Amino acid sequence: MRWPDEIRDPSELLPPPVELTDEEIDSALALMDTMSRDDLDDPEFRDTYTEALSQILEAKREHREPPKLEEPESKPGQIVDLMAALNESVQQARASRGEDADVHELPKKKTAKKQPAKKAAAKKTTKKAAAKRTSGRRPRSA
Repeated sequence: MRWPDEIRDPSELLPPPVELTDEEIDSALALMDTMSRDDLDDPEFRDTYTEALSQILEAKREHREPPKLEEPESKPGQIVDLMAALNESVQQARASRGEDADVHELPKKKTAKKQPAKKAAAKKTTKKAAAKRTSGRRPRSA
């Protein structure tokens, strides 16, 4: 629900009127023709979701069980060893340049032990700072 002062006139949202020449309209139609495709009849471009949904709705209208749809066959993905592919690529690049194509393993880095952090030195207090701290206190009795 909206208050009357919150409701805007829909004519405010319309874009301003534009006048087009016949040339501009012809150019726009030619551009749409070049960008559209008529060869999308391939089964790869079928809308299987809409087809399946219409079959389910039709079955519900006729009070029967919806058809069981077959799952598409999924091919197992190929696992690629990235390090082997990289080594092969390096060997091919070196061979194409005429360099020695041997690739060696990099030596493993030794991890350095972490040293414990040093403690910061205590700040020395000046006589003025010590006097300010004790000025509001009573002297201690010994």
